[in-house]
Amino acid sequence: MAYDVTKLSPAGAQSKAGTAPQMWTYSSTDAKATVAASGYFNSASSLLKVGDLIFAYKTDSTVSATMHVVLSNSAAGVVDVSAGTDISVA
Repeated sequence: MAYDVTKLSPAGAQSKAGTAPQMWTYSSTDAKATVAASGYFNSASSLLKVGDLIFAYKTDSTVSATMHVVLSNSAAGVVDVSAGTDISVA
């Protein structure tokens, strides 16, 4: 499945984050490796900045959660995130 812009939301009251990293939530049926692939979040390049955190929640029969850090966001709009840290959901 591809990135879905309707599934990415800022966490908390972050409408004016300034220079501090923002935290985002994202839900999808995509596996951690898919979400972590360079370019997955390209459609959100205008929103994401280096250092932002993305809490990704996998919503199918194999529920899981991971935290990803935005590592780069090039002028061409290519977003790269970290491989992700697993968060226990059990």
